[in-house]
Amino acid sequence: MTCDEAFYRQYLSGDDAGLEALMKKYGAPLILYIDGYLHDVHEAEELMLDVFAYLFTKRPKIRDGGFKAYLYKAARHMALRHKSRRKPLFSLDALTGEPDGRLLAEEVIQTEERNRVLHFCMNEMNPDYREVLYLTYFEDMSYAQAAEVTGKTVKQITNMVYRGKESLRRLLEREGITNAES
Repeated sequence: MTCDEAFYRQYLSGDDAGLEALMKKYGAPLILYIDGYLHDVHEAEELMLDVFAYLFTKRPKIRDGGFKAYLYKAARHMALRHKSRRKPLFSLDALTGEPDGRLLAEEVIQTEERNRVLHFCMNEMNPDYREVLYLTYFEDMSYAQAAEVTGKTVKQITNMVYRGKESLRRLLEREGITNAES
């Protein structure tokens, strides 16, 4: 993680290469994280840029090893604030494209169905569990980093991950997906 802080310090000292490296590393993952709140990838892209703009104009002091958690905490805050102010719109992103012709149709159907069921089950979960599972599994954050992002204790995160996995397992079993299939 010290690599992140080195890039940040590089930017603070006047070298824009540090900024470019951080945006390249965290841009797409932040968009996905913010999109989890907004369900609009275009707004998520704009907010990701706002997060970096805030970070690099305000230049806050960030403790060593805390850059990623700080970045995600700022993104979470902006997403929640933005979500509370916006009006829902129809999104063309909800429409699916054509499958890749190189894959077998059956394989595509199975993958799409499994992803559909997983997204359905994740949306059925307690939002706190869903967020903690996303941060720890998809963003590969430690429990301490996830605690910093969400404002919870490490013990609460540990409990939420356990309960979230149990909840997801029950929901997936209800939808007909068992451990043998995954």
